[in-house]
Amino acid sequence: MAEPTPRRNEPRLRPAPLLFEPAEAAGDPEHFFDLESIDDPGALLARATELTVAFQAAADRALEFQAVAAAQLADPRRFDRLTPAEIARRAEWTEDYAKKMVEFGQDLLRGDAEGRGPVDPL
Repeated sequence: MAEPTPRRNEPRLRPAPLLFEPAEAAGDPEHFFDLESIDDPGALLARATELTVAFQAAADRALEFQAVAAAQLADPRRFDRLTPAEIARRAEWTEDYAKKMVEFGQDLLRGDAEGRGPVDPL
C-alpha cells in the first residue's frame, strides 16, 4: 500500500510517544497516562499538551490511512470493488462520508492532497 503523503509542505511534528498503559492502570478510570500523579501544574500542562498533540497527530495519520484504504477498496479496477455504501457499513460511516473519504484517499494516492485538510467526519 502506498503511504499517504503529508498534507502540508512542513515536516510532521514529532509528538510525545504514546506508550501503552498496563491493563491494570487502564482499568482505573482515574488513571490516564500517569497524569494524575503529576503534582506540578506546569509539568502537568506540558505533559497534557504533549499528549494532546500526540493524540491529534495519531488521529490525523489514522484518518489518512482510512482514506487510502477506502480509495483502494472502491477502486474500479478491483474485481472485488466495494461500493461507498458497503464501505460506509463496514466503517460505520454515512454513505456521504464514505464517498468523501474515497475522494480524499484518491487524492492522497495521487499526491494531490497537499494543503488540504482531512475530511471532517461530522
